[in-house]
Amino acid sequence: MPEVCRFYGIVIRMYAHDHTPPHFHAVYGEHEALVGIETLEIVRGTLPARARRLVLEWASLRRPELQEAWQRARNLEPPGKIAPLE
Repeated sequence: MPEVCRFYGIVIRMYAHDHTPPHFHAVYGEHEALVGIETLEIVRGTLPARARRLVLEWASLRRPELQEAWQRARNLEPPGKIAPLE
């Protein structure tokens, strides 16, 4: 699964043939969550509170880029890289 970003030990990934709604996978250690791009809600899974806050902050800043990456992935193109949380 292509990695689109990595920050503070959190890895953000997108699958090419993944199901809707548009979402990304956030992995932190043994924890994984699917986060909806439109709603910025955790669709499935869990993250520790601090990691969850960081992921949601990052996603709110990068939502247009996430939407573009989702479209590229759905078109079987590499989703590309998105800048990390600074």
